[in-house]
Amino acid sequence: MGFFKRLIGLETKPGEPEALPDKIFKETVSKPDMPVFVFFFNLWCSECQVMHGLLNEVGPEYVGRSRFYKMDVNESPHAATALNIRGVPVLAAFSPGGAIDRTAGLMNITELRDWIESRLPGEEATAAQDISETDQDRG
Repeated sequence: MGFFKRLIGLETKPGEPEALPDKIFKETVSKPDMPVFVFFFNLWCSECQVMHGLLNEVGPEYVGRSRFYKMDVNESPHAATALNIRGVPVLAAFSPGGAIDRTAGLMNITELRDWIESRLPGEEATAAQDISETDQDRG
């Protein structure tokens, strides 16, 4: 029974995206205590299914450093509308400082890890992000 529950998304391992309903979206992402990544998808989207599998694989690597959620845009359309999401898959990042970033479309697992790492605070951030943040501070 455990395999079936995992297959249809009723049971998740730590770090895998958890379902996030519209009614608690705003409070979940408005002032998170650590970076939050929200995966917007649709069940009929084949690229979304691939991205969902990749997020299930990499999510556990970030336990304690970030949280992952998933939102079906048909079941929870308000958050997608508020963020002006017109197509899926979309992965949105929300930081404790209030910054929001997102990427659309399918990416490979290396690109996904790099994108996530570059949005985490501290030593995990890439040199490119450090440089861009420094340049913003100067301007």
